[in-house]
Parts: sequence; structure tokens; C-alpha cells
Amino acid sequence: MGVQKIMSGVDGLLLLDKPAGPTSFEVVRRVRRWLKVRKVGHLGTLDPFATGLLPLALGEATKLSPFLMEADKTYLAVVKLGEETDTQDLTGRVVAKSDRLPEPREVIRAAARFVGEIEQTPPLYSAVHYQGQRLYKLARQGLAVAPPPRRVVIHCLEVQDIALPEVTLLVVCGKGTYIRTLAADLGRALGCGAHLKALRRLAVGPFRVEEALPLADLEFLSREELAQRLIPLADCLPGLKPVAVAAGEAERLSRGQAVPVQANGLAEGELVRVLEEGRLLAVAAVQAGERQTLLAPKRVFHRGRQPGDSDRPPA
Repeated sequence: MGVQKIMSGVDGLLLLDKPAGPTSFEVVRRVRRWLKVRKVGHLGTLDPFATGLLPLALGEATKLSPFLMEADKTYLAVVKLGEETDTQDLTGRVVAKSDRLPEPREVIRAAARFVGEIEQTPPLYSAVHYQGQRLYKLARQGLAVAPPPRRVVIHCLEVQDIALPEVTLLVVCGKGTYIRTLAADLGRALGCGAHLKALRRLAVGPFRVEEALPLADLEFLSREELAQRLIPLADCLPGLKPVAVAAGEAERLSRGQAVPVQANGLAEGELVRVLEEGRLLAVAAVQAGERQTLLAPKRVFHRGRQPGDSDRPPA
């Protein structure tokens, strides 16, 4: 029996390997239907033609989205040189062509110039808001707009293969980076134009596509198999230090109240994972009080069942 007929009330992070075709919203809709879970959200949109890691926050894990969305992302991108499209990817209409293709050493030198903090102008066919409307809606109306550029960070841009007119890039980038815009900008820097031909997301923060479940397999999971696939709330933010609290402090934190804590190397303003008996109780900020260090909750989680509790088979 598939999990869609037996699951109700699931909390945790589910890593899926999205195939080409469905939108990220369609994946969310399918998972909501299959698992009978009301709260489901994805952690970063993948375009329909793109594949790879799509982490889904289920139930209480949706409260972690503001923290998880800040994570760096890793992509494998195939860029086709010599053709520009109106969408900056393979789904668009070709608007410019060039017969001149650069030498491989030119590609490597140009790619190196995009590493670091750079400016990107959001693509016209994107969900970015401009004067109260989505850019893609304005583009479909044929309206010429000039959205302001944004600062993004490219941590790594490695040329992995050159088989002209195609170039394969490994990209590690910060929040808000458009890989198709990066491809188009690289084409302009090379003087030949370019668009994004293929894209696969390999990682989001510490989570990798090798750990992900193919979307088509999800509806056939058993209850126990799904429990094994879910990442518990306590493990969803491994970059934050864990701080354990006793029942008294846990009760106050669950009501949104700050509680004292031993500093133990904690820095003021630092975000930490607050745990009660190994379960995630809150994400809190460290505050320096007049006489003692405090934990001020930013997100509080239900103190009842957490990932695995409702899904583990009876002992």
C-alpha cells in the first residue's frame, strides 16, 4: 500500500530528485496529495526543464524555511554558446546568433571573472516582483521593463568540460542567483552570446542529490520507508550549534519567552538549535542580558510528536 493511503501528520525534510518536466509547485502539489500533508513547501524553485535536488519541508519543518532558504546551492550547468534566447534558457525563442566561438582558454578566463560578489539583472521571464507585478507577466504582455540589478555571490565557477559550442560548469552560489542569467552574462562577456541548455541541482547546503529519492518512487514507499527517508527537525540545520535545555526552560521557550543559558562559547546574535531530549524545540538567538546570557526564540516547534514518532512501526 502506498504512503498516500496511510500517512497523516508528517513533519521533517524530504529530499527529492526532480525530473525534467514538472514545475516545483507541481511537485509540491503531488506530494501534498500523495502524503495527505497540508503544509508542504519547497526550498528553492527549479525551472521545469531543470532536474536535481528539491528539498521539501513537511509539516512543522515549513517553519525552518527562512533559515534553509539562505543555504548555498550547487549546480551542474550546460551552457550553449553562440545563441541568445529571450528566456536565457533552451525553452525560449532565439533572438541572436553568432558564428564566432571563443577558444577554450578564453572561456576559462571569462568564467573566472564571475567568481565573487557580482551584479545580476533578474531575467524578464522570472517570478521577481517589479512595481507590484511579476516580471514574467509583464514580459508576456510585451512590456519592456528594466528591473534593477541585484548583488549575488558566486563562490565557485569551475569549467568542467568544453565541447564547443557547449560548456559545462560547476557552480556554487548564494541565495537569489539565476544560473540562466549567469549563462547569458558569460556569453556576452565572450562576445558570442549564450543560453542555459541544461541544469541539475546537486546540493542545497549540506544536503546532496545522492541522498534524494526520485519523484516517481515516492508514491510507492511504505510507511517505514518514508520514516527512514525523512530528515528529523533536529537534523535539518546542522550548521547551527545544538543547545540542550531542561523541561522548565523548554516550557518557557515554547511560550515564546527567553530563557537563561550557559554561554559556553556562544556569540551574541548567533542562532542555535534548542533541543529538548534530542528533539528540536526552537531556533533561538543568543542575547547578552544584564546579568546572564539568554536564548530568545525565533521559531518554536510543537513539543509533541516530531519526525519519525508517528511513522515508526510499533515496538
